Amino acid sequence: MIYTSEQVSSGHPDKLCDQISDAIVTECLKYDKNSRVAVETLIKDNQVVVAGEVSTKHFFNLEGIVKRVLEPYGMEDIMVTNLLGVQSPDIAQGVDSGGAGDQGIMFGYATDETPEFLPLPYVLATRVLEKLMNLGHPGLGKDAKAQVTYDFENKRIETFLVSIQHDAGVDLASVKRIVTQAMMSVAQRYRQNLDFRVLVNPTGRFVIGGTYADAGVTGRKIVADTYGGFAHHGGGAFSGKDPSKVDRSAAYMARKIAKAFVREGYAKRCEVQLAYAMGLRSLQVFM
Repeated sequence: MIYTSEQVSSGHPDKLCDQISDAIVTECLKYDKNSRVAVETLIKDNQVVVAGEVSTKHFFNLEGIVKRVLEPYGMEDIMVTNLLGVQSPDIAQGVDSGGAGDQGIMFGYATDETPEFLPLPYVLATRVLEKLMNLGHPGLGKDAKAQVTYDFENKRIETFLVSIQHDAGVDLASVKRIVTQAMMSVAQRYRQNLDFRVLVNPTGRFVIGGTYADAGVTGRKIVADTYGGFAHHGGGAFSGKDPSKVDRSAAYMARKIAKAFVREGYAKRCEVQLAYAMGLRSLQVFM
């Protein structure tokens, strides 16, 4: 079986939106543990729209939170549109009594392929972006994607692809050299072959990136947030939601259960599905 997984960097426009939405959740829960938060963020250029429902006793500075997230990525003159309201009382009546904040299905998955109990191509794609971001090379930007194609039958990496933003003065040969070194380092860390096909910025120039090249939206990278396509996904995003939203908390619990089964040696791979009804505490578990 040949399978491909993709990951994106923290500077990708969609992930910037996820970070803003989660920063609002963190801020509210830090000062009011009973806060109810369901927030979506849209970003294009320097324009940020934050919409959703927040019920909390904590007064927070939305513009300050947004700027705190974006300024480390070099964004300035940020304009914020606030479209936040309060949680519907129809939802609150079920949630406040301890029930689930929504209906739906959530999945958790684990495999013994890696120490992280995650699929190998997904881990490789994730680690190379972590390495490049931590490198902090002045010629490389924050917007990047990685993709790894893996041959499970022959246990080898077929193709390693990275597209990464760079400064106009940096030539593609230099970018390719830096990225290839990162690929090789990650492959060695996981004891993989080094004779894979290398693709770095296959279209060539990638100077204009981030929110000026593409709009971002919260929850648009749900497969990259989970298992790289190796497992089912309930469809609900994690970011911007407090723990009463089972899209997030139940998916985390399903992952914990699946990981425990694999870690204890009961299975080499395990997928867990949880099912909820809004306002009810009971659930169904499928493995």
